[in-house]
Order: sequence, then C-alpha cells, then structure tokens
Amino acid sequence: MSSSGYDAIIVGSGPNGLAAAITLAREGLKVLVLEANKQPGGGARTSELTLPGYLHDVCSAIHPMGLASPFFKSVPLEEHGVEWIHPPAPLAHPLDDGTAAVLERSVDETAERLGEDANAYRRLFQPLVDGADRLYADLLGPFRIPRSPLLGLRFGLSALRSARGLASSCFRTEKARALFAGIAGHSVLPLDQMPSAAVGLMLGIAGHRVGWPLPKGGSQKITDALISYLKTLGGEVVTSQRVTNIDELPPAKAILLDVTPKQMLEMAGHRLPAGYKRQLQRYRYGAGVFKLDWALSQPIPWKAKECSRAATIHLGGTLEEIVVSERAPSRGEICDRPYVLVAQQSLFDPTRAPEGKQTGWAYCHVPHGSTVDMTQIIESQMERFAPGFRDCILARHAMSPAYFQEHNANYIGGDIGGGIQDFRQLFTRPAIRISPYTTPLKQLYIGSSSTPPGGGVHGMCGFHAAKAALRQRFGIRI
Repeated sequence: MSSSGYDAIIVGSGPNGLAAAITLAREGLKVLVLEANKQPGGGARTSELTLPGYLHDVCSAIHPMGLASPFFKSVPLEEHGVEWIHPPAPLAHPLDDGTAAVLERSVDETAERLGEDANAYRRLFQPLVDGADRLYADLLGPFRIPRSPLLGLRFGLSALRSARGLASSCFRTEKARALFAGIAGHSVLPLDQMPSAAVGLMLGIAGHRVGWPLPKGGSQKITDALISYLKTLGGEVVTSQRVTNIDELPPAKAILLDVTPKQMLEMAGHRLPAGYKRQLQRYRYGAGVFKLDWALSQPIPWKAKECSRAATIHLGGTLEEIVVSERAPSRGEICDRPYVLVAQQSLFDPTRAPEGKQTGWAYCHVPHGSTVDMTQIIESQMERFAPGFRDCILARHAMSPAYFQEHNANYIGGDIGGGIQDFRQLFTRPAIRISPYTTPLKQLYIGSSSTPPGGGVHGMCGFHAAKAALRQRFGIRI
C-alpha cells in the first residue's frame, strides 16, 4: 500500500464501499479500498462453512436488487464473472395444508393462483411493475421530489402503511395475505408498524420485474466482479487492514466510510462536533438474526411441491402468525414459531455442493444481541413444512448475532440492515442533514447501509456518497 497519492480512501469493501470506489474511479480518481477482514465483500461473501465442497453464502444469498439497482445496472458484472441464475419462480410461501403461494415472474400468473384475490393483486402490483425502473430511480436514494410524481404517489399511498394493514385491506384470502406478509418480513420491522409495507412492495415489484436471482458460485462472485472492474479503472483493494482511527490513513482529499455510526464514532469521533456525535450516538439498531447453514444429503422434502420451483422460501404460515413472530424481537422476546427465510441455492446451482448433495441456508429474526440458540426452533419450522428434513442433515453451521458482529463489524448486535428502517430513520439515517452522506468534516463521508436507501446488496448508498464527494471535493457532477 502506497503512503501517498490517493484522491479518495474507502474504508470497507462491502457492496456499498466498492460501489463508492467504482463511482470515484470512473471519474479518473486514484482510489484505495481498505478492508479489515482477509476476505473482501462484507455481506456478499461465500465460504465452506460446513463440509469441504459445500459453498454457503455467509450473509446475502438472493439478489433481487442486484438486477433492479441503477448502480449495478451500470456495472458490467457479467463481463467480470457474474452469471445470474433465475429459478422458475422467484419465491414460494408454503402453508400448513400442503399448498403454497408462489410469486411468479408474471403478475397475471401470480394473480391467477390467488383465487378471489386475483384482481386485487393485479390492481396493487401491475401499475407499479410497469413503472418499476422509474420507481427505483426515485426511491433508491435520499429523499427528493420524485421525477414520476403520479407513480410515486400511487406507490406511497400503499407503501406508507403497515404490511398487516395493507394485506388485510387489499386481500381476502389467507394465501394472498401470507404471500405479502412473507415478502414484507424482509423489512425486519413489526408488520403492524409503518412503513413495513414499503419493503413488501419494493421486493414484490422486483420479483415481477427482474426476478429474485442468485449468482452462480455464490454471492462472493458479485464482490469478485466489482473488485475486478474496479481494478480495470486503476482502483486498489487491500485486505486485512483494519482502520481504527481516520488519522492513521494516508493523505487523501476524501474519505468514505462503509461503516455504521458506532464504528464511525470510534474512527472519527475525536474530530466530530458534539451535536453531530450526539445524533450518531442516538442512532438505533434493530433486531438481530440467527442463521443456519446445512450440508444436506438430498433436496429439502417440502410438502408443497411448488417449493421446488423457487430458491427462496418464506416459512411462517399465515399473516397473523408472521405478525406475532416479527413483533417479538422488538419486545426482546423469542418466538417459538418464527418467520424463517430459507434459500436452497444448490437446487439450481450445482457448483454449490458435491454431486447429488445439497445446501440449505436459513435465518430468523431475534432480539438485538440475543444469545439464544435458535437451532432447534428453526429446524422445527423446517420440519413443519418439510417433514423428514432433519434426516437430510449431514452437517450444520450456526451463526448467532455475536458471530455476525465478530465477522462483520457493521452487523451490530446481529443487525444485518445497518439500523432500524422506520419513519424516524428512513431518510434521515444516520443523522439529520441536507445530504445524509456528508459529515461536518469536509473530507469525511458515510456511504453504508446506515444511509438511504438502507440495507440490501444494491450499492446505492455508496454510489450516492461518492456522488456527494465528487461534487463537493472534486467539483464533478454526475
């Protein structure tokens, strides 16, 4: 690592850090990315967690926003090794009667399987899917007047509600309500709290517009492609380089942090003014996750055959069951029948496991910093919808909230989303400023999932932070 000559230094090599680096390097700037871990990628990493030859995604697994993100669309990921795999259906949601609600790529095909809710489903999703590209351009960033105001208004009237409220008012059947609840569960908010419906809509729209794909070989392939592209632009990435104080960094005109407020205070708190520090200290983190990875002897034996068509499965039963489950973590409680997100990547990507074998990936939400072992509870939910599942397990690997934070400092208390994303922290994360990516230090910026638009593998937080730095520090507008 050179000690001088950098225009910008990025701390953190997650998708947002690499997005910031690429955005700056495209403008001819000399960029350095520093990563504390040996393996770059943050939430987009893949490792042999159970047995040799079984590849498991350490955190992110399925990537609807990987194709919907305006930033990712601008990067030649395929030229640098990303091969997207699209399962026949984006996701499935099994129920106790042995059937499953399925989100198909087609709005009409999805609606047709929802019986008397078919027309209601079309009315809710079809106009938003038709305008998806404009909608994502408006919403995946800081608050601003939408360029498509009528479309934005249509989205907002539904999105700025609770998922429970929207599902209950729009749909009559348990299947349609459960399908939407499962998607909205990705918000990591209680589903009777606003605006949990927004995440359900955004991800549902993505499922119809671009699908819920997975990268062949694992999420690490996305990281590898971003780094490969960055290097063609002259960027440099150094791993095993933990930054504890920004004063230790080589001279640079701009410093961009792909970290949450907690680490930002540790690195730069001694140079930040008291008012801004107080805002960062008040920043709220949300529920943690408990995750299991399995090496399996065969495909998961789902009761509902439709589940074999999707890489993503939402377990949790009915809308009301999921409401109870997702309310528990915010109250510091453990639910004995939790909402579980499951991915079965190897069913569609044979590179993930030895021939004839499979992998499984699943997590549930738990209270922030929880120390409860959820292994048996998660596997009981698996058995509920896939009897005989335990007989398929060859090996398992568990990740508690503490494990997550130890292996990725951004996951405070197991919060993989960079902080609660409710109304108080939706557009003002991490602090109230005209541009949330700027700080009172003119050379310092933040572009992690603790900034708009929040969690997910989309790179948009880093992209917007880099835009702010380009404008303010280098006089470049893009």
